[in-house]
Amino acid sequence: MSESNSPDWERIQSDFPVNNELIWLNNCGTTPLATPVRDTVVRWLDEYRRRGALAEGFSYPMVKASIYRRMGKLLGAQSDEMALIHNTAEGMNFISHGLSLRPGDEILLLENEYPSNVYPWEHRRDKGVSLRTLAMTDNPEDFPAVFAAAIGPRTRVASLSAVHWCTGMPLPLETIGSICAERDLIWVVDGSQGVGLIDLDVKACGIHYMAFSAWKWLLGPVGLGLMYVSRDKLDALTPIFKGTESVPQDADYLPYKQGFKPSADRFVVSTGSMTEWVYLDASLAYLEGIGFARVRARIQALAARLASGLRANGFRLASDASSGLATGIVAASKPGLDSTAAVKALKAGNIIVAERLGRIRFAPHIYNTEAQMDKVVETLARL
Repeated sequence: MSESNSPDWERIQSDFPVNNELIWLNNCGTTPLATPVRDTVVRWLDEYRRRGALAEGFSYPMVKASIYRRMGKLLGAQSDEMALIHNTAEGMNFISHGLSLRPGDEILLLENEYPSNVYPWEHRRDKGVSLRTLAMTDNPEDFPAVFAAAIGPRTRVASLSAVHWCTGMPLPLETIGSICAERDLIWVVDGSQGVGLIDLDVKACGIHYMAFSAWKWLLGPVGLGLMYVSRDKLDALTPIFKGTESVPQDADYLPYKQGFKPSADRFVVSTGSMTEWVYLDASLAYLEGIGFARVRARIQALAARLASGLRANGFRLASDASSGLATGIVAASKPGLDSTAAVKALKAGNIIVAERLGRIRFAPHIYNTEAQMDKVVETLARL
């Protein structure tokens, strides 16, 4: 499918067999596998079965380079600013342990943040660094003023999520990035809920470091993630591990190397899972074929349809307080309706959602349909 053609949404829907059994609306949690992606992985495994590491069409450096190229294009980054890791928490630990901070320094985090952007920073308390959490404002566009006011003389790091995992609200990253630049803060982003969902340009946002998982909006495999390290901040982040692939000319095992690669790839410690890499590369190619802008627009359109139906049935949405920031995650509650019980009831009807902070969280993706959104509303109206 080329960028110039209008997407065939019905064909895309048929590419996801999950639609035959479930209405999967937890895509900001995990995402199901598309048949064309499965076919690519099967082809890789079949070739590996016959040829081992000499599989035709699949080489370790080629697949890695392809992922870096696609992700760099999506994020406005250079290929050498990307590193393949396992998950967000691993990337955040690389960042937290690698930064040079002093006793008395302060790190700003977000209230009710996902644990992957909290636990990796806790060791800093034992080193005299304080952690302070900021409350999320009802309207995300009000947050930069709260953020700026919270910055003190000892604040050194701000580590925030691109999109809040409970409410689906995207933060105005460019504005926050400008504040960080003005105040000389290290700007770290948990991109798990944002990459692939919002238009995120790391250079425009001034992001120094970012980690994110591949199995949400990127439709990748569970257990694979990526890390972005701005080229001008690479040497300010000390690697906490050194392995076979951390060093230059890593294919030449002897003599041993003393330094690290001159790219973010130094954080790939050793041999990765080729099966997961092939899976992710095929998923990125699938999304690229549709066009990432079209993917975002489709997700937001489905979310808007669902939100409209929920409002008409008395639900209150976390996004109602926003001044119009587009999101693909709908967090809804209704007076008198127990959200936990509603989630269980929906699951009994093969509708998969999640409960977060007393709200029902819905997250559609490109393979979902308008009819599915309407069915969800109808089902909830009967509860």
